[in-house]
Amino acid sequence: MEGMTARGSCLCGAVQLGVVARKQNLGACHCSMCRTWSGGPMLALESVSEVEMDGEENITVYSSSEWAERGFCQRCGTHLFYRLKTGDHYAIPVGLVDGGEAWTFDTQIFIDQKPNYYTFANETHDMTGQEVFDAYQGS
Repeated sequence: MEGMTARGSCLCGAVQLGVVARKQNLGACHCSMCRTWSGGPMLALESVSEVEMDGEENITVYSSSEWAERGFCQRCGTHLFYRLKTGDHYAIPVGLVDGGEAWTFDTQIFIDQKPNYYTFANETHDMTGQEVFDAYQGS
């Protein structure tokens, strides 16, 4: 598969990840669930085409909505992924696999749910929650 490979692990090392990303880009999700889960906007790799996980026995998956679920290490609590229940879409928190790559921050989703107390300086493609649902409908 074409793209860059990034590797990382949870805080305790019980789960090891390898991901292939089609582009070196990342996005921010401002939805209320991601902000609750992450303690702020979730910065994630969105163009992930392959995910390999070692230590799957240490992963707990939480069904956070009708359409998506979130995985975390049951030992240390590290957030590992957000994924759609249908299709192959994964969002991987960039801090999990960041090895100092020159990431490009280019997208913000659920911009209509972003609180006013922070703003990113980057020029990004911004999508409302409805635009995100419309884009992924049928995926």
